[in-house]
Parts: sequence; C-alpha cells; structure tokens
Amino acid sequence: MNEIDAYPLALPSWDNKEIEAIQKVIDSGRYSMGDSVSEFEQKFADKFGSRYAVMVNSGSSANLLAIDALRYKKDNPLKPGDEVIVPSLSWSTTYAPLYQCGLKLVFVDVDLSTLNLDVSQLELALSNKTKAMMVPNILGNPADYGVIKKFCEHHNLYLIEDNCESMGATLDGRYAGTFGLCGTFSTFFSHHITTMEGGVVVTDDEEIYHILLCLRSHGWTRHLPKDNTLCTKVENSFYESFRFILPGYNLRPIEMMGAIGVEQLKKLDGFLEKRRQNAQYFRELFEDDERFILQKSNGDSAWFGFSLVLTEKADVTRDQIVIHLAAANIETRPIIAGNFLENETIKYFDYRVVGDHQAAARIHKDGFFLGNHHIDLRPYLNYLKKVL
Repeated sequence: MNEIDAYPLALPSWDNKEIEAIQKVIDSGRYSMGDSVSEFEQKFADKFGSRYAVMVNSGSSANLLAIDALRYKKDNPLKPGDEVIVPSLSWSTTYAPLYQCGLKLVFVDVDLSTLNLDVSQLELALSNKTKAMMVPNILGNPADYGVIKKFCEHHNLYLIEDNCESMGATLDGRYAGTFGLCGTFSTFFSHHITTMEGGVVVTDDEEIYHILLCLRSHGWTRHLPKDNTLCTKVENSFYESFRFILPGYNLRPIEMMGAIGVEQLKKLDGFLEKRRQNAQYFRELFEDDERFILQKSNGDSAWFGFSLVLTEKADVTRDQIVIHLAAANIETRPIIAGNFLENETIKYFDYRVVGDHQAAARIHKDGFFLGNHHIDLRPYLNYLKKVL
C-alpha cells in the first residue's frame, strides 16, 4: 500500500465498459429515453426483487415522484394538509417534495448510534391527520423496519423509503428500499453506482407504477401500457401521444444514463463488498477512540460513508477538526444536512415537532462525514488516523 497525502470525498467508478456504453448510444443517434433505460429498469427491478422500477433524472426527482404519485391513487390518496412523519436528520429532498405536495411534516428525533429515525417517538407523533411516513436509510444503514412496518400497518399509513444513500443494504435478508409502498434510489456520482445524475423508484403496486410512468413524462399517456389502471388508451389515435391525464413533470433520464446504469449494476456486488471491507477496517481503527461515536450498523449496511460524532472526551470542536483535516487534504462534509430544523428553508414548511431532538442537534453541532469508496481505502484510512 502506497503512502498517500489526500483523502477525497468521492472517486469515479467508471472504466472502459461505461465509455463503450456511452459510445453505443452516440452511434445509435437516440439520446432521449429509450431501450437502454428500459433495460436498466428491468435489471434494476430484478436485482432488488421489485415488480417495477422507474428511472428518473435524479434521486431527488425519485423522491418527488414517489410522494406525488400517492396524491393520484383512486383510493385513499394523499391530500394537502395530511401529515407525514419524518426524522429531523436527512437530505433536503427527503422533505422538499412533501412541502411541494402541500403536506405537513411531523419531525421526530433520530437515534444517535444508528443515525436513523428514533422509533420510540412514533406513537407520540401520531395524530388523526397522519397518513404516511417518509423514512430515509441514513448513510447506507437500514432503519428499524421491524417496528416501522408494524406501526404503519396498524395505523394504515403509507410507507415510503428514501433509500438514496443505501443501495444494496439489507435487513433480515431483504433489500432496503423494498419495505414500503415505494422505495427511492440515487445514482449520483458519489453513490454506490453512478450514472452521474440519476435515480430510480421501485414498487410492487401496479397502480402506483402506472402513475409513476405518467407523472414522469408530463402527465401524458404515451408511456403507459395499453392495459393500465389509469385510462383507456385508443390505439392509433392521433391525439393519444399528446393526451394529458395528470399534472406531471419532465423527470425523464437520457438514454446514456440507462446504458451506463446497466454496466454499473453488474459491478454493484463487488463495490458493496469493498465498501464493507473498508468499513470493517475503519471500525478497527476508530472504535476504541473515545473522542468519537461511530455509526452502529442495523442489518447489513451498504456503508455509504463514515460518520464521526465528537464525545465529551474530545478536547477540540468539530469545526477545528474540519479545518485541520482540510489542511491535510482530507475532504469532509456535514452528516447529510444536519438537523433539518436548523436549516433556513424550514420557515417555508408546514410542520410540527415531536420531542426535543437532542440527538439531531448533537449531530448538527459535533458530527462530520468522510467518504467511502469502491476501492481499498486502507491507505486513506491510515492517513486519516495519522492526521487525527
């Protein structure tokens, strides 16, 4: 292992296979969404054991599409003012689609050890307006779906998983992202596989699948199968290809993204194995360091990255450490968006807060994050240990 003097937040994972896939799309002359996207969707659904997968242009769009689809269900749709339970630690686009769909957010704290939603707060969060839960799996770590699923089933709530950071994670032998009515994934540059930008929604529900297809493409019927749950399609109709039945978006990926995704998906298991080996070594280096709290794995984490939260035994502040690491060319970032209740954008939201959110506040003040990658990180982690 060579000596290194920098530790980047993310590294590229493409080789000639992805470049060749891009070139095939260029040679075909078809750049808009087509056969390569369809192939990726089918292989993605097969990989994770879902009936349907719908590719979109980002993980953030996947969240928007999953939430928005629930507003158009024939039975028991989401309506403006309905409440959705969320943790106070996640990325902004866990929350923004709820605001954009006119829903009220109900914030509960997270568990300081797993960083996931604190399930002990669920009954306190419940009201007669509660209709759904939006649950992110934080930094590769599945949330406690043994409790969450029972809670949702008992109270007849929709469960949507924001699995954008946790592709390949499992709990009790089941893939994260497949516990709810919908699960979302991201294929952004720094994530487990990358199409540069990109995202996926998976579901086993045929009606939701058809709504997703429609909303993804302007709300029109063009991409719906002939036999669908939303409308009766008129074959060979001049107007059918521009028939709009829902107020949709343009969230479509381009054909290159699908072609790249097919190649990246072949490598996912190898990428996950390396990430888990890196995590094991990271824990060996730091689990006895009393200055830090490390994330506790729930199930088999996909180890998106490595979080460190300062303890009372640390004799420096988080900001001092971040400055010190930056001087050593070690890239860091906050743990996701920190406590979202402390972000300025919260003033635009309709929300209520359950409990005191001590864990999220602690993470916001004392936590930082380092990247994990698809390669052997032992030299980088040794360097991190030396600098710290």
